[in-house]
Amino acid sequence: MKLTIERGALLNALGHVQNVVERRNTIPILSNILIDATGSEVKFTATDLDIEAVDHADAKIADAGAVTAPAGTLFDVIRKLPTGADVELELNPENRQLAIRSGRSNFSLPTLPAGDFQTMTPDEDATEFDLEAADLRRLIDKTRFAISTEETRYYLNGVYLHTADTDGGKKLRTVATDGHRLALSEVDAPKGAEALEGVIVPRKAVGEVRRLIDSDDGDVSVSVSDTKVVFKSGRAQLTSKLIDGSFPDYARVIPKGNAKALIIDNKLFEAAVDRVATVSAERSRSIKLSLAEGRITLAVNSAETGQGHEEVECDYQDDEMDIGFNAKYLLDVTAQIEAEDARFLFNDPASPALVLDPGDESAQYVLMPLRV
Repeated sequence: MKLTIERGALLNALGHVQNVVERRNTIPILSNILIDATGSEVKFTATDLDIEAVDHADAKIADAGAVTAPAGTLFDVIRKLPTGADVELELNPENRQLAIRSGRSNFSLPTLPAGDFQTMTPDEDATEFDLEAADLRRLIDKTRFAISTEETRYYLNGVYLHTADTDGGKKLRTVATDGHRLALSEVDAPKGAEALEGVIVPRKAVGEVRRLIDSDDGDVSVSVSDTKVVFKSGRAQLTSKLIDGSFPDYARVIPKGNAKALIIDNKLFEAAVDRVATVSAERSRSIKLSLAEGRITLAVNSAETGQGHEEVECDYQDDEMDIGFNAKYLLDVTAQIEAEDARFLFNDPASPALVLDPGDESAQYVLMPLRV
C-alpha cells in the first residue's frame, strides 16, 4: 500500500473515526484503525465491536492495499504536521511498518493485518429516513444530559428514539432519563420514520453522532433495525448496536395537572442557583426553593459546608411552597432554555416539577424533588 493525501483531509477523516477506539484494550486490533486504499480514495474504519465509524478521503493511490495502524498515535502524528502539507503513507512489506512521510518528518508505526479487523454487517428490513442535521443536533442536545450513568439500569444508558402520535401529528422524539430527571425533545417525523418503533441508542453512540454532525448543514440518513442503528452524513458513517432492553413508560412521569406556575428570568435564576450551590454538600447538591408571591428564595443550609441564600424576583401568584432540587440538575435544565424566561409548573413539594421553554415548545423537562 502506498498513497499520498492532503493533511487536512486525512486529519478530518481520522477525527471522525478515532474517538470510537477505546484507549485501553485487551484486544490489540481494536486499538487500530483500518486503512483501506482502493481506486482514488482511502477508507478509514474504527470499532470497539459495539460501535463502528467509517469515513472516506480522496487520495493519490500508487499501490492499493489495506492495513491497520494504532489509532491514537496515527491521529496525533497527523495532527502535529504542518497545515496544508501532503502526507505519504506507505506499508513496508519487509518489516510491516507503516511509514509516514511529510516534508522532513518521517515516522514508522507498527501494524497488524487488515484481515484480523472485524467489521459490522448491515441488517436487513431496516426503517430508513432522512433527517436534517440541525434537527438531529437538537434532538440530541436537548436530551443527552439526562442519560443515566448507572450500569445496573442499562436500559437507561442511552436515548430512546421513537415516533409518537401527538395533537400536532407524528413526531420523531428522543427521551432520556436517569430516574431523577427526564428530558424530551421532538421534531416533525420525516418521511419514512412514521413506523419507527422505539429503540435505545447507547450513550457513546449518541456522543459520536453529535460529534460527526457538529458542522453539518445537510441531511443525515438514518437506518434503524432491530439490533443496529446507522447514521450517514456525507462520506462518513456511524453504526451502533442498540441497547437490548425496554425503556420505561416515560409518559406516566410527565406531570399533567401541575397548576402552580413560576415564570422567572432564566439567566438570573441560573446564576443564583450556581452561586448558592457553592456551599451545598457535594453528595446531594440539594438546594431549597421557597416560593412566595413575586419572589423566590434559594437556600442551602449545611452543617458541613455552610449556609447561603439569595432572593430573586419572579412571576408567581400561587400558595407559598418550599421544594428542594439537586442544584446540578437545575443547572442542566436551565442551560437548555432558549427563551429569556423559564416556566416551572409545580403541584406540591413531593411531586415532580415540569419545566418548559417558551422559546422551544418541542422540549419538556421533568425534575424529581428532594427532601429539604
